[in-house]
Amino acid sequence: MTPLTKLISASSIFLGTTITITSNHWMMAWIGLEINTLSIIPLISKSHHPRAIEATTKYFLVQAVASALLLFSGMTNAWHTGQWDITQLSYPPSCTLLTTAIAIKLGLTPFHFWFPEVLQGSSFTTALLLSTVMKLPPTTILLITSHSLNPTLLTSMSIMSIALGGWMGLNQTQTRKIMAFSSISHIGWMTIIIIHNPKLTLLAFYIYILMTASIFLSMNTTNTVNLSTLMTSWTKTPMLSTTLMLTLLSLAGLPPLTGFLPKWLIIQELIKQELATAATIISLLSLLNLFFYLRLTYCSTITLPPNPSNKMKQWSTKTPTNALIPTLTSLSISLLPLTPMMLTTT
Repeated sequence: MTPLTKLISASSIFLGTTITITSNHWMMAWIGLEINTLSIIPLISKSHHPRAIEATTKYFLVQAVASALLLFSGMTNAWHTGQWDITQLSYPPSCTLLTTAIAIKLGLTPFHFWFPEVLQGSSFTTALLLSTVMKLPPTTILLITSHSLNPTLLTSMSIMSIALGGWMGLNQTQTRKIMAFSSISHIGWMTIIIIHNPKLTLLAFYIYILMTASIFLSMNTTNTVNLSTLMTSWTKTPMLSTTLMLTLLSLAGLPPLTGFLPKWLIIQELIKQELATAATIISLLSLLNLFFYLRLTYCSTITLPPNPSNKMKQWSTKTPTNALIPTLTSLSISLLPLTPMMLTTT
């Protein structure tokens, strides 16, 4: 892929995201989502591998259905209320259609089926975009319309997402699929609190982006596509493997790392809203995620290949270490002490 094509795709993704985030009209939000979808397709299919082409086709079909449902939701709401404003969503069938459309775009259960397959067929950089930047516009629409949506439906989908993300990640050996199910689980954590405290959803989303970006860039540096290659990364880049271990533990939500912050605040807010049962369920389900994160950390730092070399650095890395990795890793590990300041600013 030429630099010009990459520049056009990146600019279009930025443009589509900006249009959707800043729009108040259903048609403009839909246009921004369509620009995003068309911009990411060349990046998914750039390797021309059959798996990449399959992932591109699945992504396009699923996103087209979700965009059609979102547009149909806005049209039916305008038909019954006379308003094209996103904040004026009040017609119940339109609310249900919108919830379905956003759930498909975010990969919430039971509309998660496309996300692990698409990530597995993409490169690490494209998978990072799909897991972070491409989820920002749908999350923004969900934030704007959260006051009109059905709390029971959102809570049910969130709990199912957290359960499925942890359960399906247990058997995986491909790192991109593991990160896909991790993303499904984290989106469930964000969605369950969005009606009660939207700012907390944004805080959780920002921290999720930090941790996920750090992990994907680290794995891209060492070309870690499955657990067996993760076991050999220690001999190539011991320091990077150590920071990857800490970032994975942070993503699991272990204190005193940064990832504990959003889960702690979400559980606290759910208890304040008299949803102690939901808080207990998702706390127990997070143990499933903890298991496969611990398995990843075990493979990255404790397990060595069967025939270790006498030299510590046997091979050079695929690419030079990305300059963003130290900054992202530091933020992914050490933000928990800044919790009081973050709460005052939000």
